[in-house]
Amino acid sequence: MGKWKNEASIVHFYQLMLNISLIILGLVLSFFLVRELYFIVTAALFGNTNVHDILEEVLAFFLYFVFVSMIVKYFNEEYHFPLRYLIYIGITGTLRFIIVNRDNAMNNLILSIVILILVISYIMLAPRKYKVGELKEKIE
Repeated sequence: MGKWKNEASIVHFYQLMLNISLIILGLVLSFFLVRELYFIVTAALFGNTNVHDILEEVLAFFLYFVFVSMIVKYFNEEYHFPLRYLIYIGITGTLRFIIVNRDNAMNNLILSIVILILVISYIMLAPRKYKVGELKEKIE
């Protein structure tokens, strides 16, 4: 009986350390999120005409946003990360890479195929509202 109690306290300790680390990481990412928003607003107000620079900042903003929302979702989903958030990060990160490194057309094509695969994966993960049989009944 003592062995189980000791293992439970070890798991509880590591869960607490993970939660504290994620809270600190969330605060740091929130700071960078606000900083990116500041850069976007100042670029828009002071007339930065390079669209790629502004898009790069916007996509960096969304990367921070997705990471912060993923941490929030971790606590809402009772201590696990939903797979769809990792797919969001993959899509956003790949888009940002395409925009920043726009010189090589073949790499952009390959990365576009990667985005397509990620979108298909997301669609396959999405819960379906109706089963196939119920959908046929609705149509008829």
